[in-house]
Amino acid sequence: MQKITIAVDGYSSCGKSTTAKKVAARLGYSYIDTGAMYRAVTLYFHQHLVTLTNEKEVAKALDNIQIEFRRNPNDGRNETFLNGLNVEDEIRKLYIANQVSEVSAIAEVRHAMVAQQRKMGKKKGVVMDGRDIGTVVFPDAELKIFMTADPIIRANRRQIELNERGDLVDIEEIIENIKKRDLIDTTRKESPLRKADDAIDIDTSYMTLDEQVEMVCLLADEALSKAIRK
Repeated sequence: MQKITIAVDGYSSCGKSTTAKKVAARLGYSYIDTGAMYRAVTLYFHQHLVTLTNEKEVAKALDNIQIEFRRNPNDGRNETFLNGLNVEDEIRKLYIANQVSEVSAIAEVRHAMVAQQRKMGKKKGVVMDGRDIGTVVFPDAELKIFMTADPIIRANRRQIELNERGDLVDIEEIIENIKKRDLIDTTRKESPLRKADDAIDIDTSYMTLDEQVEMVCLLADEALSKAIRK
C-alpha cells in the first residue's frame, strides 16, 4: 500500500506535536517528534556542561548521544529515551524550553539530527513535525503543513500543559520564552523556521484539536490520491 511523507512545521505551542501524533495514529503511520530530539540534546548538553561555542565539545557530546522513541505500553504514547533513559517528562520543562532554540541553532547539532530524521523517515509512511521538516529534512514531502496561532493563545496553551505536568509558571514568563524562541528560530543561520513555498497554512488559534486532526487527514487523503495518480 502506497504511503506518503507528511511534514508539519510551525511555531511552538501551535498544536503541531499533538496533531501530528493523532494524524499518525489515524493513518497508521509512524510519528517522529523532532522537537523532542532537540530537547534531548539540550538536556544532555545541560547535564554535561557543554560549552555551546566550543565546536570540539559539541562534536564530542553529539558522538555520545543516542536518541530513540519507545511506545509506553500503558497509554500507548511515544516517549523519548536519551542513552537508554526515559527523559520524556524532563525535556518538557521550562528550563529546557529556554535553552533549546539556542542549542538547535548550532549547525553541528542540526546536521546530526537531520541525518537521524532522514534515516527514520526514508521508507515513507511517516508524520514528522518540527521547524525545518518541509524545507530541509524532507523537501520532497507529498504533504507540507505550516501551523501558526496567536502568541497569547500559544502562551495560554503552554501554561496549561506545564500546569498539567506540575510546573506552575507565570504567563508573562511563558510569553517571553515564546518571543525569544520565535526570534531565534526564524533568524538563525542554520535551517531557520520558514514556510515552504508549497506548504499549506493552518491557523490553529480557534480550532479544536479534533478539527486540526480532521483537516490534516483530509489533506493527507488528497495528497495520497495525487501521489497514486503520478
